[in-house]
Amino acid sequence: MAVALSAQSTDVGVNKATKELFSSVTTPAQMLDLGEEGLKQHIKTIGLYNTKAKNIIKAAQRLVDLHGGEVPDDRAALEALPGVGRKTANVVLNVAFGHPTVAVDTHLFRLGNRIGIAPGKTPLDVEKAYEKIIPKEHIHDAHIGLILHGRYVCKAKNPLCDQCPVRHLCPYPLENGL
Repeated sequence: MAVALSAQSTDVGVNKATKELFSSVTTPAQMLDLGEEGLKQHIKTIGLYNTKAKNIIKAAQRLVDLHGGEVPDDRAALEALPGVGRKTANVVLNVAFGHPTVAVDTHLFRLGNRIGIAPGKTPLDVEKAYEKIIPKEHIHDAHIGLILHGRYVCKAKNPLCDQCPVRHLCPYPLENGL
């Protein structure tokens, strides 16, 4: 549920909004008991909270009805849940189940194309390019490291090229006179 809430929101905002929620709601059945209006009271500081609350309640119902209240370890089953797309499914598969997947967010998309290590026109193209170059046994750690690098060093605006550990490999500083 936290992954679904994080879409177009910051981790800090989601963690703050869900701290109390997740101390009392730990299962899809409990989420259903809370209901959409109850959920909204917890997440109203998160962007798009009305739509997210609606999708989370629908997803909780499907988890109870179709999966015995358990999160499935399967991309197709995850993507069939309301509000869950490929990126969210990949995060769950990678973090919760240890699958060698790469969830391409805005940071990984930019990084793959800017540095040239995983170029592509779509997130799926970039995902497949990353999966070709990252050994499966390192994808979990690499995925997290790449997100952090894209978020804090290779930022969209004003990238910190002078602090970048791969600057010597990256065409971006040269192309932009940095």
